[in-house]
Amino acid sequence: MVRELKVVELDVDGDTLVCQAGSGERFTLRVDDRLRAAARGDRAGFNRAADQTMIDVEVHNVLRPRDIQAKIRAGASVEQVANASGMPIERVERFAHPVLLERSRAAELATAAHPVLSDGPAVLTLLETVSTALVARGLDPDATTWDAWRNEDGRWTVQVAWKAGRSDNVAHFRFSPGAHGGTVTAFDEAAYQLIDPSFARPLRPVAPLAQLDFDTPVSAPVAAPAPTPAPAPQPEPEPEQEPVAEEPKPAKGRKAKARPTVPGWEDVLLGVRSSGQR
Repeated sequence: MVRELKVVELDVDGDTLVCQAGSGERFTLRVDDRLRAAARGDRAGFNRAADQTMIDVEVHNVLRPRDIQAKIRAGASVEQVANASGMPIERVERFAHPVLLERSRAAELATAAHPVLSDGPAVLTLLETVSTALVARGLDPDATTWDAWRNEDGRWTVQVAWKAGRSDNVAHFRFSPGAHGGTVTAFDEAAYQLIDPSFARPLRPVAPLAQLDFDTPVSAPVAAPAPTPAPAPQPEPEPEQEPVAEEPKPAKGRKAKARPTVPGWEDVLLGVRSSGQR
């Protein structure tokens, strides 16, 4: 049963009509090219607008197989392509599977290539170099995962991922196929550290800790001496007076000191004084 609707008003956005049924129930109708063509009685325009709408929806939601493979080859995952296009993940997987095998094969070939160092290609392969570097740092080389994808310039980027504690780490190399397995060059800092001949250097540089001597007893902190109060200002000394020169005293005449006369022995016996008096 088809119910008749009556146009009530145009919505504030200008692109939607508000219609009402006989029961009072309201509906909205979007104003597009199809509605405009129908209002004009233009059947050809109505059909063209309908076909164009179906084409737009199909192009937006459906990717061609080669487009799916191009995105997967460039590094996208199946889930990413399916979510971006709105296609079922099963349909994306069907076309992505051969490209995923191609990427896996490129990563395998890159592990047999030789890293390019400052003095030329290394003797060890990339897999041997990375494994040695991880073992030297106490990590498990068997826990790594390898992947590869092709760039717009046609070259391959190779990624190795590993876990250190709770952190996820990745390093990237550029792979150039060639004789004797080809070569790989480091693309980021983590890759440079992995192929560094000095395997003892940590992958993530940290500031060195201060070396503490635990055998030496730690002395209690010495309190800083209290500041010495500034000395009180000394009163300014009075100006010294010049000493008054004493008047010289008149020199006394020196008197001849009379020596006592020692009486002779006979004077003592006879009672005669030295002066000749008895």
